Amino acid sequence: MNENSWFERGHVAIVTGASQGFGRAVATELAGRGIALVIDARGAELLDETARRLTEHVPVVAIAGDVTDGAHVHELIAAAERRFGRLDLVVNNASTIGRSPLPRLDQLSPAMLERIYATNVFAPLHLIQHALPLMRRNDGGTIVNVSSDAAVNAYAGWGGYGSAKAALEQLSRILAEELSGSNVRVIVADPGDMATALHRAALPADDPAGLADPSDVAPALLRAIASAREPFTRVALQEQLAAR
Repeated sequence: MNENSWFERGHVAIVTGASQGFGRAVATELAGRGIALVIDARGAELLDETARRLTEHVPVVAIAGDVTDGAHVHELIAAAERRFGRLDLVVNNASTIGRSPLPRLDQLSPAMLERIYATNVFAPLHLIQHALPLMRRNDGGTIVNVSSDAAVNAYAGWGGYGSAKAALEQLSRILAEELSGSNVRVIVADPGDMATALHRAALPADDPAGLADPSDVAPALLRAIASAREPFTRVALQEQLAAR
């Protein structure tokens, strides 16, 4: 399949956490392929700036809010339905590490762990639950849950975030099994270490010059979306780039 054949003008994507970093890079790549967008982020100013740039290419609905707010999630789905009448792709990119510096598990408070899981696990599932009826109305679509190598590797200090991403990955596998035959595909995407605000907060001593630029990694996600054949796919994006 040609990479661009999946990305048809008229298709619609929701991208969370799209005001900066990897989310903005993915939204920019989608816009370049003619995909209309519903984007969100907690900060209205950066989100509006991103939306202004993207609307030079495609229709964009930007809604500031927190993905852990159920009413905000409902608003994202309603925007896709009212404005475009369809939904083909959901990219669950919004994420949090909790607090910086990263605490050891024996110092991680229940309240902070709940916040990490609310953003990284519960919110993506809530968005998926409300996206599926609209996707099925248009013969299926793709769900992308952005994960991390911390989901499969044990790094000191990453217990909250890593275990949440591990939960998201298992949730994704089970979801794909339950959706088998529905023409809805599920992709877990590990973008690797990138020069993002989240990485700076987690590891402030890291030299950003040695990290990948999100705009260089985002095209690998679009190739994964276009080439996915199975109900479930896990892809390490920077490994995919290195193999090309």
